[in-house]
Amino acid sequence: MVLTNEDMVDLVAFRRKLHRMPELSREEVQTAGSVRAFLAPTRPDRIISGLGGHGIAAVYEGREPGPTILIRSELDGLPIEEISDAPHRSATPGKGHLCGHDGHTAILAGLARALGRQRPQRGRAVLLFQPAEEDGSGAAAVVADPRFREISPDFSFALHNLPGLPFGHVALAEGPVNCASRGMRIVLNGKTAHASMPETGLSPVPVVAELMPALTALGHGGPLDNDFAMVTVTHVKIGEPAFGVAPARAEIWATLRTMTDAGMEDLCVSAEHLVLSAARNRGLSVEISHDDIFQHCENAPEAVAHLRRALDEEGVPHDEGELPLRASEDFGRFGQRAPAAMFFLGAGKDYPSLHNPDYDFPDDLIGIGARVFMRTLRNLLG
Repeated sequence: MVLTNEDMVDLVAFRRKLHRMPELSREEVQTAGSVRAFLAPTRPDRIISGLGGHGIAAVYEGREPGPTILIRSELDGLPIEEISDAPHRSATPGKGHLCGHDGHTAILAGLARALGRQRPQRGRAVLLFQPAEEDGSGAAAVVADPRFREISPDFSFALHNLPGLPFGHVALAEGPVNCASRGMRIVLNGKTAHASMPETGLSPVPVVAELMPALTALGHGGPLDNDFAMVTVTHVKIGEPAFGVAPARAEIWATLRTMTDAGMEDLCVSAEHLVLSAARNRGLSVEISHDDIFQHCENAPEAVAHLRRALDEEGVPHDEGELPLRASEDFGRFGQRAPAAMFFLGAGKDYPSLHNPDYDFPDDLIGIGARVFMRTLRNLLG
């Protein structure tokens, strides 16, 4: 399985097309349509559309029985305005492919082109273009889809580009590589009053002032070990923009982050107890909800061994880098079904960070990522 120079030109053009049309989590209709159109000439033996939302699974069957190998990319962009002079910059105001999912998808498109020319000798290669990674709902929806059982993998692999790591260098390690995280939304309700007589109402302001530092104090970060915990207050709203009214309602949004799912359970209990106690002491009612729920992502040793072999055979430099990462990734859901591993592909030491408004996936990474995955498929499926 080899990609030609013409293939690379097509893949770069495809990546830039996706970059111009970013769609947010659970809205990836056009992106999925572009992927299906690119896949069509490769003649997959089966395409499953609408998987877990707008996901697509392309299946390439081998001639003999064997394992099923799943390789995943993501479809969604971010609600961030792109700052760029590039001709392929986002054409959608307020949205951008500023995490590199367009590049990851182009890498899998390259695999599809190679598999279209040469099927595996045995087993099945499944290319999964997953929706809704950015809000943590996509992988959960995919594995919950009844049709996922029809492609149940024996191994799952993925990559993510990583600015700050030397270009083309790979970070790969066994064990936890991405933190668990979730968004905690706290709504406090009291009673309005005239601003000249605030004592006649029930304001959430004192509780907000108490909770902001108290929540942060539950987790200050520190070493990324099993005791790691971090709470980041990301949004606060109190009352309405009026000078004459003492407020009755407030919201606090915070992101909770731990190294493991077990740690997240403990942190949630502590955070909810803190909030309920503070609200009760001031006579406020409170509502707590959770969104953007990511389980921790863990690399299985046997899956890591296959990636290390492929990296060595392709001459791609690698080590454990600075893994694990604080950032979250919903690929961990696949690791609960079968051995799985993700590697991190360097975008350059001084490259703009992920989610920055000036980030743009480096096109030269497409060939490197595709080579590693093609070698992995060849080693496992022949």
